[in-house]
Amino acid sequence: MKAVVLHSFGPASNFRYETVPDPEPGPGQVRIVVKAIGVHLVETMMRQGMTGALPPLPELPSIFGGEVSGTVDSVGPGVDASWIGRDVVTNAGKPGGYAELAVADLAALYPVPEGLSHETAVAMIVTGTTTLQFLDVARLTPDDVVLVTSAAGGIGRLLVQYAKGLGATVIGAAGGPAKVAAVRELGADVAVDYNEPSWEKGLEPTVVLDGVGGEKARAAYSTLVDGGRYLSIGDASQEGYAPVPERGISVTNALLLLLERWEDVPRFAAASLAAAAEGRLVPAVQTFPLAEAAAAHEALAARRTTGKVVLIP
Repeated sequence: MKAVVLHSFGPASNFRYETVPDPEPGPGQVRIVVKAIGVHLVETMMRQGMTGALPPLPELPSIFGGEVSGTVDSVGPGVDASWIGRDVVTNAGKPGGYAELAVADLAALYPVPEGLSHETAVAMIVTGTTTLQFLDVARLTPDDVVLVTSAAGGIGRLLVQYAKGLGATVIGAAGGPAKVAAVRELGADVAVDYNEPSWEKGLEPTVVLDGVGGEKARAAYSTLVDGGRYLSIGDASQEGYAPVPERGISVTNALLLLLERWEDVPRFAAASLAAAAEGRLVPAVQTFPLAEAAAAHEALAARRTTGKVVLIP
């Protein structure tokens, strides 16, 4: 099969699109003909060899990616043959999802709901799941005024949709006119360009959901009303930001909480797929050919993408 293989940590150009042996399913596993592969921001950091609050770096050579959607074409020992031909999605593809074939444990599979595309399913299996977990922590109400930074990103777009569906007032912040327009089309009551000077002036949210970090997070925090809630849900800028609570504002590192609640993932994963199938949450997907995984990594790391980045074999 064809796969994207990383032989040494460093720039995206280190990826090699090459032929590798087909994986075979072991006991309790199935093999999937891959139709869509999710790319995660953390993978761009791992590809560079960055360590810290990330999953352990893999041994090289390595095939990245665990977010896989496709069709089962064979099963391992102990697995009912009726799985063959089923459309499934998983967040635990092995040895990695940047490939034409992947294997996964039966326990890590979710059926793709009828009518849902593989691209949408793979966008929701991690991005949608994580969004619902963040929302479970945020406890938004219809009375909230919610500021979402990185509102044109994969999670940000879903947060805007959910908050609007709840009846909250939504302020979406994104970088550049095209992304701001996309946020406005999602239904945000206010859409602002956080690359513009003083973009935060006049905003008075009760809740900030920040996925950017750094100076933009600092500006977003400053807009909160007294007694508001600040939730860190990511650090796309890789600049970090941990505000000291003041004015009665609560500060929550929601991402850290999620890392401590792995047992909740199956419940929220099933709910995210159902929400997409019912049209309550609609992810944006930006696709790249599998052979162009390097370009996908570069665009994602530079924040030139909109929505979930998905590779197509």
